[in-house]
Amino acid sequence: MTYCVAARLDSGLVFLADSRTNAGVDQISVFRKMTVFERPGERVMALMTSGNLAVSQAVLNALTRQRGESGDTLWNAPDMFEAAHRVGAAVRDVFHREAPVLHEQGVDFNVNLIFGGQIGTERCRLFQVYSAGNFIEAGQECPYFQIGEAKYGKPILDRVLRPDTSLDEAAKCALISMDSTLRSNISVGLPLDLLVYDADALRVTHFASIDEHNEYFRMIRGTWGERLRQVFAEIPDPLWTSPEDPVSLVPSSRVHQPLRAEPMDEPRASYPSPQVLAEDPGKDQAN
Repeated sequence: MTYCVAARLDSGLVFLADSRTNAGVDQISVFRKMTVFERPGERVMALMTSGNLAVSQAVLNALTRQRGESGDTLWNAPDMFEAAHRVGAAVRDVFHREAPVLHEQGVDFNVNLIFGGQIGTERCRLFQVYSAGNFIEAGQECPYFQIGEAKYGKPILDRVLRPDTSLDEAAKCALISMDSTLRSNISVGLPLDLLVYDADALRVTHFASIDEHNEYFRMIRGTWGERLRQVFAEIPDPLWTSPEDPVSLVPSSRVHQPLRAEPMDEPRASYPSPQVLAEDPGKDQAN
């Protein structure tokens, strides 16, 4: 498994990928999931992969293989949409070659990719490519994509990322998203590859390979956990015995009773409606 996240912002692109692959808790390896296609001054593209590692590597090999001067490759795609189409075509080529054999062995054809970059004077673009070779593009409403173990790192992205978010803030947000995933899922692991691309630079502008000794990432991990606990402690505990309070968990405007299972051969019981707080048994909730 893996976790990769990328964002398309007004000021450029951010890509972050872990490097862990595993086929069980005792078969863990490191394979880098991010590949950069760069021709300085002309184009910069990044591809991140998740899913079956053999399938991912076959797709990458298909994309990097030269097919002659007139062949369709990422190096001569006229724009990012056409480049994404060629990534999808490579996925379909691998599917037609490998899927029947995988099916015979009971293995699904599983690959997902994030692909983005800039070609010439065209704006930066970001795509998510699926196992069928079709793809979607990031937009103003949702400026980021995730693949792999996405659920743990999604909340911070939804709360923070906007198209006008700066590249540094987006990189910080992606690292916090990755940290949340690392803490909750052992199938995602260090080292990380972080690429930050300034729009119109047409070259890799910032890149970091992050391991467990990286001081900034260690600071992120410690500070984020500490601040979360601090904010958590500052949020008031639920109020059970003050139904008229605006922040009461049990306002008096409705009856608060659970759905109870009733014995079929006994008369319906009468249950008291007031709730009593365990540490303050003298106070009841209003009916």
